[in-house]
Amino acid sequence: MAKLSKRNNKTKRDWDEGLAALNRNAAGIDVGNAEHYVAVPAGRDSEPVQTFGSFTADLHRMAQWLKACCVETIVMQATGVYWVALFQILESHGFEVNVVNARHTKTLPGRKTDVLECQWLQKLHTFGLLNNSFRPTEEIQILRTYLRQRENLVAAGSTCIQHMQKTLTQMNVQLANVISDISGVTGMAILRAIVAGERDAEKLSTLKHNRVRASREEIARSLEGNWREELLFVLEQSLELYDLYVRKIAVCDQRIERHLKTMTSKLEPEQKSDPGALPSAKHEPRFSLKDHLCRITGVDLTRVAGLQVQTVQTIISEVGVDMSRWNTEKQFASWLGLCPDNRVSGGKILKSGTRQVVNRAATALRLAAWSLIRSQSALGANFRRLRSKLGAPKAITAMAHKLARLIYRMMKFGGEYVDKGMAAYESRYRQQQMKWLAKQAASLNLQLVPSTEVTG
Repeated sequence: MAKLSKRNNKTKRDWDEGLAALNRNAAGIDVGNAEHYVAVPAGRDSEPVQTFGSFTADLHRMAQWLKACCVETIVMQATGVYWVALFQILESHGFEVNVVNARHTKTLPGRKTDVLECQWLQKLHTFGLLNNSFRPTEEIQILRTYLRQRENLVAAGSTCIQHMQKTLTQMNVQLANVISDISGVTGMAILRAIVAGERDAEKLSTLKHNRVRASREEIARSLEGNWREELLFVLEQSLELYDLYVRKIAVCDQRIERHLKTMTSKLEPEQKSDPGALPSAKHEPRFSLKDHLCRITGVDLTRVAGLQVQTVQTIISEVGVDMSRWNTEKQFASWLGLCPDNRVSGGKILKSGTRQVVNRAATALRLAAWSLIRSQSALGANFRRLRSKLGAPKAITAMAHKLARLIYRMMKFGGEYVDKGMAAYESRYRQQQMKWLAKQAASLNLQLVPSTEVTG
């Protein structure tokens, strides 16, 4: 046993000598829910590994102990949301805090306890073997929090709509079969009248809006159902919850608008949007979100086909407005998980495909790419050609990758995007095909001759 330990120590010492220590004043923290394990370099304290609780006073005590140990930089894993409060407190004490991906630290087996985990993190960070995760600026983080809360409210409101529709179906009230959306003007007017006690189908049908295609007779027939008391109670509560979420969304929009006004401007929009035209769709903000996004980014990203205002809003809240974090557009696309991750061994590709990355910005870009399926733009024509050649999944990823590169160029170098149209794309594609065919014919000692036949 002693011989084995000696061999292990020799191997460890040789491994240390082969690497240069880049961060000698580094500490590692294994983040948990109730307590955190902290490791500092040997010799800084009689107990280089200590445990601290998760209360605020314990976190400040941890920061003071790290100061006493002459620690300058700290590394921790992104464990749930437990690291957020710890990160903020340590950063307020002047430490350089790095949050790393847990996958990058678990490549070697045998380190499963919390004590060994924090020591392993400290050692890897000492030799500069861990990459700090991307974290946007404070104003972008605040915007992200507001927008994610808004998404949760919209999702909760949609759930209430589903509950109301389910309740109507249980009572055999087939309103959803004659109008496209029961949360529209006509649907909500009828639902509120039903909750208020109205049961006459003819009177309820008079609440029909002029834009609804269904006739009053069809609506009246769909409203003949079995009015059960317990289901009407569920309908009433679901409607009240929906109204509550709508009010909360409006309050959240006010917070978002107030925060957007405080963000740094790169461009003043020349023309303000017409307030009377807002919003254009349900649950959209009640203010000119497009003007604010153009102001803080300096460009109008909505000029790119497929990028709607809500999509741009999601991308900005996730990646920020500073593209200097990524040296090239290729690095930006790779961070989003939109680049092929080829596994090569012996000159052969063992596995190809994109990395499994959970990123809201990448998801928004994929949805934007799919929306190009009927677009009459150059990007729409490109996407349809890729879809016929590669299939829908690969074409969506490829087009999302192209959109990401366009966003990177516009936000880093400025300039407006100009869509040359579907005809220009088809003409350019035809020229590329002709050049390729001419090159193939030349390699076979052949010559292309234009056809003189008149078809039709």
